[in-house]
Amino acid sequence: MLDIGFTELLLVAVIALVVLGPERLPQAIRTTAYWVGKIRRSFQSVKEELEREIDADGIKQQLHNEAVMKELNKTREQFQSQINDLKKSVSIDPAEDQTSSGVTTSPKGESGSVSGDDSVEKKVVNGTSAHLSKEEGGQ
Repeated sequence: MLDIGFTELLLVAVIALVVLGPERLPQAIRTTAYWVGKIRRSFQSVKEELEREIDADGIKQQLHNEAVMKELNKTREQFQSQINDLKKSVSIDPAEDQTSSGVTTSPKGESGSVSGDDSVEKKVVNGTSAHLSKEEGGQ
């Protein structure tokens, strides 16, 4: 933190010994250690208080997020129940579902047109058969 090496500490100790003398130096060291400890404890106390405040904000944010999620789930359940009610009221028949989608199948298992237009299907079939008959006649 302060980047003080051993030589700097030794120099401060020698100067303190010269200035204070050997009788008052132990008392000065005790007093200095007491105040350094008190300052460290006060910094630690401030640090812990800030962490609690930050955590309190985090808890408030988490509670707010949980309230929003509950509201979203409630809305989703309402929408789901409305969708289920609509499905029940419509009650789609499986046979009607195939014709309404536009996909028809012939009884022989051939797939029909996607558009569901029978006249287009017949034209395609007739056009294909006419093409086949031309090839057969050309051979």
